[in-house]
Amino acid sequence: MTLFTSLQFASLQSFLSQSMPLRTWVTDFLLNSIWQVPLVFAAAWLAARLVRSSGPQVEHRVWTIALVLQTVLPMCSIDRNGLAVLWQWLSAFLAWSSEVPAHSETVRVLIGPATANSNGVLHLPTGILFAILILYAGSLVYFCGRLAWGLWRAAALRRDAQPVTVTTALADQYEHLHRLFDFKHTQIATSKLVSGPVTIGLRNPLLLLPHGFLQRINDADLEAVLAHEFAHMQRRDFAKNLLYECISLPLAYHPALWLTRSRLAETREMICDDIAANAVSGHTRYAHSLLRLAALLSERPTIKTLHAIGIFDANILERRVMNLTRKNLPLPAMRKLLVAFTCSTVALATGLSAMALRVSFSQPTAIEMQQDKPKRLNVKSDQLTILTHTQPVYPQEAKEKRIQGEVLLDAVINTKGEVELLRVKSGPKELERSALDAVRTWRYQPYLLNGDPIEVQTTITVIYTLSK
Repeated sequence: MTLFTSLQFASLQSFLSQSMPLRTWVTDFLLNSIWQVPLVFAAAWLAARLVRSSGPQVEHRVWTIALVLQTVLPMCSIDRNGLAVLWQWLSAFLAWSSEVPAHSETVRVLIGPATANSNGVLHLPTGILFAILILYAGSLVYFCGRLAWGLWRAAALRRDAQPVTVTTALADQYEHLHRLFDFKHTQIATSKLVSGPVTIGLRNPLLLLPHGFLQRINDADLEAVLAHEFAHMQRRDFAKNLLYECISLPLAYHPALWLTRSRLAETREMICDDIAANAVSGHTRYAHSLLRLAALLSERPTIKTLHAIGIFDANILERRVMNLTRKNLPLPAMRKLLVAFTCSTVALATGLSAMALRVSFSQPTAIEMQQDKPKRLNVKSDQLTILTHTQPVYPQEAKEKRIQGEVLLDAVINTKGEVELLRVKSGPKELERSALDAVRTWRYQPYLLNGDPIEVQTTITVIYTLSK
């Protein structure tokens, strides 16, 4: 039994060793998604509040961008070199735009990646990482199966639907809406498997009505239903909903993503309400039709139809009615620019913050797969913590010649946290001595491997800039 267990553990180690890049990528993705997805939701909520007066169309775009960012950001990172370059450009721009007298000279020395605080590097046992991967793989299988079941369900609805016998009144309304929405042909049918009007299909959309629905609804309310569903067809909301489902699959387990999807559905319904109200009898009468339809359909048991797009797909009837009856005043151009600038700033700050504060699992293969402790490890500078450091002094000669640039240093830090070896890898010669003299005095927190200090090799970037 002991031999069998040992063989199992050896096989697990071998598998994890061979799949190290994939394992690291997945665990980093999951770890960062825990806090980045809610961060994006909070930023999107703020932006949506700012643009709400512009109408549901703009708000819907905000939530669409948020959904994409929530999926993409956990996959992205920006290293300290990139941040240093961005800060260098910003500093140069601020120096250029500030009103500094021509004869005054200001010097700014930016220390690059080595000054970063220890950006979380987490070490977890192999068994826990393996369990995380198994759970995540299981969730992916579940949500992929749920998506496949929804598509199969939509296909079954189309197969089991019963064609509608078109009356004169229905034919007139249908023909009028076809001309209004510029549709050549759409299908309409009834089904016992739906509790309200829904639209399914990619190329050939099908409008499904509950069984006996046409006998219980008046002509004005029917026109509102048809106009709303035609709006969904015109916007291709069934295809978009399917696309959002596919995009969301990697993070389908995250509650903050569910909230984003909910906001997408809400704004989508309000957009279709606006389109339908303008196409038929106006916003007020359309709002009355919505209320009567809600009362009519509340008598029927709710049947969950995954991926189908219906008139009551989002449970926000009160907000939809308020949106229809509210008078939207045009925004002044200056306010539009201010709102656009604020939203862009929020999006940029959120994206950069999420990438800059990215946390990663960093476990060298030697930690798990080798019994012998390595003598030295290669470590990124942003994984080290500086305890004390001396600010480099800008050489006078370089200052007079206006020499700027980056000095890249290779450093070996011993188990006491002292810089033991230091050499210049690249950079202007006039700046090399200044960087060497300063960095040589720095003191780091010892890097630990399995709880023991170990010698590490890293790269340090010292950036020298001159203001105008």
